[in-house]
Amino acid sequence: MTKTTMVKTHTSDVPRHNPCAQCGAPIAQPDWIEPGEGRVSYLWNCHACGYRFEAIAIFDEPAVEYPPLAA
Repeated sequence: MTKTTMVKTHTSDVPRHNPCAQCGAPIAQPDWIEPGEGRVSYLWNCHACGYRFEAIAIFDEPAVEYPPLAA
């Protein structure tokens, strides 16, 4: 899945204007979104100070349904 596809897939759930963990400047949207079992990871890049960080949202229910692995 490409970055563009991932962003389009999760557009309604994408956090907006998250503050930078270093300088507090708002960041319009994450550079990368990676869904997983019970979590979604976001990679943020602050254009004001250059700081990069990851934030992880953890859910009670899986964010993505995965097919069972073959035995």
